Amino acid sequence: MPKAKISVSRGEKPGTPQRAAPKARRTAATKAAPRVGIVSLGCPKALVDSERIITKLRSEGYELSPDYAGADVVVVNTCGFLDSAKAESLEAIGEAMAENGRVVVTGCMGVEKDTILKAHPGVLAVTGPHQYEQVVAAVHEAVPPLHDPFVDLVPPEGLRLTPRHYAYLKISEGCNNTCSFCIIPSLRGRLASRPANQVMAEAERLVKAGVKELLVISQDTSAYGLDLKYATSPWQGEPLKARFLDLSRALGTLGAWVRLHYVYPYPHVDEVIPLMAEGKILPYLDIPFQHASPKVLKAMRRPGHQADTLERLAAWRKVCPDLAVRSTFIVGFPGETEADFQLLLDWLKEAKLSRVGCFKYEPVEGAPANALDGIVPDAVKEERWHRFMAIQKEVSAGLMAAKVGRIIDVIVDETDEEGAIGRSQWDAPEIDGSVFLNGATTLKPGDIVKAKVVQADDYDMWAEPIAGQAG
Repeated sequence: MPKAKISVSRGEKPGTPQRAAPKARRTAATKAAPRVGIVSLGCPKALVDSERIITKLRSEGYELSPDYAGADVVVVNTCGFLDSAKAESLEAIGEAMAENGRVVVTGCMGVEKDTILKAHPGVLAVTGPHQYEQVVAAVHEAVPPLHDPFVDLVPPEGLRLTPRHYAYLKISEGCNNTCSFCIIPSLRGRLASRPANQVMAEAERLVKAGVKELLVISQDTSAYGLDLKYATSPWQGEPLKARFLDLSRALGTLGAWVRLHYVYPYPHVDEVIPLMAEGKILPYLDIPFQHASPKVLKAMRRPGHQADTLERLAAWRKVCPDLAVRSTFIVGFPGETEADFQLLLDWLKEAKLSRVGCFKYEPVEGAPANALDGIVPDAVKEERWHRFMAIQKEVSAGLMAAKVGRIIDVIVDETDEEGAIGRSQWDAPEIDGSVFLNGATTLKPGDIVKAKVVQADDYDMWAEPIAGQAG
């Protein structure tokens, strides 16, 4: 297997590829630590990337193989700076495929995924430069690490900053949208979805570790899989499409609450609503509408059919009456007139969204919106923000009052000597409301209990657990 090859620059000489004598092929089924081979091509920066990858893998118990025959999987870190380097990278991938057959491709040429897959369609995964997490995840998929709870410093589900009973599940990076107020695509690149089986493997590890609620996140959740052309990957012995509906359905089989965040209202979102009605995933959608005025939405480079959106909301609620829609809005966007803002208020009254956040527009360095005319004074932004929140408070109070007397499921977030504080299926942690279970001192975080709502205000509820339940 080649050692690292250093690209030629002034005063440098190219490294010489070396091959070790073949050894008997190991398998992932053995109890010994899995072994990874690495072919590192290109410049010293690529070599550092390779070092980071193998450092991470070694910390997880993988061993490094000096040859193809002894490796359970081979990582090829490619170079794509020159045409000659690309040719060498394709040759190295081909050699690894011929000698081993289980190959993960990364590095600079990884941005030309179609070229690589056309030449070598059998590779396990292709990632771009600096995508260490994706490389390691692909290795995990090919040959899972051995986990020893008595030795390993990191649990199999990884280290998290959230409470034990809920976790965020990121399904993609980047975004293909070009909203004029946003610079996320320039910071994080275009949409890059994770293969469906990698997402599910992580979700399964989290649930096995005690997670009761999975909060699905990305920059554009409903666009999931578009960049992969909805490619299938094996999960539980069956092909699973990298598609919003298919992933939602699969996540709904794990026995945990599944909450969908940052969903654009594309037409195919309609297909997910029946899963909510059936109780497979939570009846909750976080959709960043941002505004309702067609003129403002056009300036924002957002979909601008507010009447159609109202019809979609009505259709969704007909299928799933318990659906909660959360959204965020921006007031004071450049060019927003009083008429535009009044249209937004009227729309808000009719839409009856369950949870709403509102932001006063602030320019972001590098955003196209900075060049727009019609800057709204700060005092006007402030006044509009207060009017907006007052309208939504009325809407929310009416929706919350209708829940009094209902029996609902509550997930407990914290407890003290006075009782427990939790959330309903309509509330995401930290951004939505709470359910107060006064006197419920025997509950513990992560318990999911049924409780009767006895009081509600604009945003929160008070409830009494139904007697005779286990936590």
